[in-house]
Amino acid sequence: MIDIKIIESPLSQSVAVEGHRFEIQIYRGEDTLWTLEVVNEKSTSFVWDELFPTDRDALGAALADFENSPVEDFLD
Repeated sequence: MIDIKIIESPLSQSVAVEGHRFEIQIYRGEDTLWTLEVVNEKSTSFVWDELFPTDRDALGAALADFENSPVEDFLD
């Protein structure tokens, strides 16, 4: 069994968008790029296919998507 250490970014955070609460989760394995996941109030998870070189890039992608996409894209 392979034991992979997951590193969570300190940039992970909770945000409110148009009255809805979302958790922005940014994490990576020890030797991998950053993964971006957004979880809505109903615990539905949206994971980006793209991996990011920095956690700041991942956060920027999440915030840009919230700004440029309808909030309904992140709801059930």
